[in-house]
Amino acid sequence: MTERATFAAGCFWGVEEAFRKANGVRSTTVGYTGGTTRNPTYEEVCTDKTGHAEAVQVEYDPSVVSYEDLLKVFWESHDPTTPNRQGPDFGSQYRSAIFYHDEKQKTAAMASRDKLQNSDRFSKKRIVTEIVTAKEFYRA
Repeated sequence: MTERATFAAGCFWGVEEAFRKANGVRSTTVGYTGGTTRNPTYEEVCTDKTGHAEAVQVEYDPSVVSYEDLLKVFWESHDPTTPNRQGPDFGSQYRSAIFYHDEKQKTAAMASRDKLQNSDRFSKKRIVTEIVTAKEFYRA
């Protein structure tokens, strides 16, 4: 049995690679989520008008890798303190976001964010990662 997790942390190619390497991840899919336009194209998402984020949907085996472990991969794969930007990429489609699929994921995501915010790693910067309900995911 697999479960699903969805994360946005900048350009989806690098983020996908980080998750693909995690033991217990069965598959990854890059795409767009969190917006209002149905079946958005890359060009539409880049206009900053659809509301979508570039995201990675992760199918994983919870008996091998926990959601908390996937959250660690997420936090380590990008800078969650830069709004709408990762490296040279900027725009709302590159925002940091966790799209939770159930209340258990929401609780875990919020706890991991709060723990990280209170750690030495980001003590002087505010984490801007959105933690929001998963919406329809459109494959890129």
